[in-house]
Amino acid sequence: MRDNTVAIDRSRVPTALSFAPRFNAAVPFIDRHLVDGRGDRPAILTARETVTYGALAENVNRWGNLLLARGIGAGERLLMVIKDGPEFFYLFWGAVKAGIIPVPVNTLFRGDTYAYMIEDSGCAAVAYSPEFSGEVEPALSAVLERPRVVLALGDGSLRPQLAAMPHRLAPAATRAEDDCFWLYSSGSTGAPKGAVHRHRDLVVTSQHYGVDTLGLRSDDICFSEAKLFFAYGLGNAMSFPLWVGGTAVLSDARPEPEITAALIERFRPTLYFGVPTLYAAHLRSFARGRPDFSSVRYCVSAGEALPAEILRRWQEVTGKTILDGIGSTEALHIFISNRPGDVKPGSSGRVVPGYRAWILGENGGEAANGTNGRLFISGASTARCYWNQPERSAATMVNGWLDTGDTYHRDAYGYYYYCGRSDDMLKVGGIWCSPFEIEAKLVEHPQVVEAAVVGRTDGDGLVKPEAFVVLREGAAGADAMASELLALCRRELAPYKYPRWFNFVPELPKTATGKIQRFRLREIGLPTGEARAAAE
Repeated sequence: MRDNTVAIDRSRVPTALSFAPRFNAAVPFIDRHLVDGRGDRPAILTARETVTYGALAENVNRWGNLLLARGIGAGERLLMVIKDGPEFFYLFWGAVKAGIIPVPVNTLFRGDTYAYMIEDSGCAAVAYSPEFSGEVEPALSAVLERPRVVLALGDGSLRPQLAAMPHRLAPAATRAEDDCFWLYSSGSTGAPKGAVHRHRDLVVTSQHYGVDTLGLRSDDICFSEAKLFFAYGLGNAMSFPLWVGGTAVLSDARPEPEITAALIERFRPTLYFGVPTLYAAHLRSFARGRPDFSSVRYCVSAGEALPAEILRRWQEVTGKTILDGIGSTEALHIFISNRPGDVKPGSSGRVVPGYRAWILGENGGEAANGTNGRLFISGASTARCYWNQPERSAATMVNGWLDTGDTYHRDAYGYYYYCGRSDDMLKVGGIWCSPFEIEAKLVEHPQVVEAAVVGRTDGDGLVKPEAFVVLREGAAGADAMASELLALCRRELAPYKYPRWFNFVPELPKTATGKIQRFRLREIGLPTGEARAAAE
């Protein structure tokens, strides 16, 4: 096998992947397309420019050479606070090709978090888009040891420096198992954790999910509302289209239905990637006008479990289905998913080729079908460790299995059903209760857009479900709506599952990946007496 190649055996199920002893991920994702004659084809589309595969490769090489010229060594880290755009690709792949480890981070963080990441990663360099200078520059001033290299992309001196760099760059002599990039994962609480990923990981997710599950092709145009700085967006908008020689649509704007509609109608993507919150927002906006989704072959959802009712409404309005799945930063992308022609509403689908899943029951063994337990997964894309956190690594990466922290059950046909984060599960009246099951029932009400359920201690010190609900515009008042929702739950849920209190809120607190921050809801005081009385 030649250097930097991947052998793909599609005769086996799942597709078998094997890597050359010397392997740098930038070669199959960037350089290969020039050899395959795609130099003039569009790799990236934005509102301001089109970047061909030829221009992409040249810019990747110039940025890689610039990083090396600045004295950043192989294995050192480059912290990236970069907006979605071509420069993200240039820096990420330039670093990878040079043997430097890119660390893209959430562009919505504040300065104190950036300061923590700079110190935690021990990064040799920081690069940032000018929009984020107000948070990054104070962070650089606050750290005990400032990185040796700081690249402010708004600095006009960078352009002539890049132009002077060679447009060719030999890939660093790395292996498929070597560290390639990090992604910080903080979950809903706790300090961010640096998940260390290898050169092979982007190949694994791109082939097993992008190609084997979604059927991605070279003529596909991918548009992801999820941004590049976290795992879901990194696959959707970068590694997947680059793996098949397709095209990525990038936008640095905040995801909003009107902006999305304009981008979809302009660029005609064939795959659209969102999160349940965004699908709900689109459904609300359809009253003002419906975008043309006719170019979209598949819609995909992850980040939070997709309620069956949102899927039903989406199909009714757009004629398109949504392929819901579950992934994680530690696994890099989706490992259980619904797929074309095989959609089970309310479920996360079945295990993606190349992965295995196991549900740990309360007795320490594998849970029987229909029984809730803690979900573990195994696959070749899982992170090697958390940087500098051996105890958390040992607790999460267990004998080749990744503890997802999610509670699931599986039916007899191999479909997996999300029950909530394991630390969000409620024990009500001595019985475990899934907040997601209650939320899915509340969303069935035609006036409900979103719902979140947490545990609240009542006057007797007992835990009961409490609901936070986002209503459609013009919905009935809180007291009347609380009574209707309580009646719905009493008709169709076991008595211990229905909410004892209802809060009606304009929006739910979310992470950047669209996950509900239930810990913030727990900090909110009890609802008004009228709404509480309606629920009791």
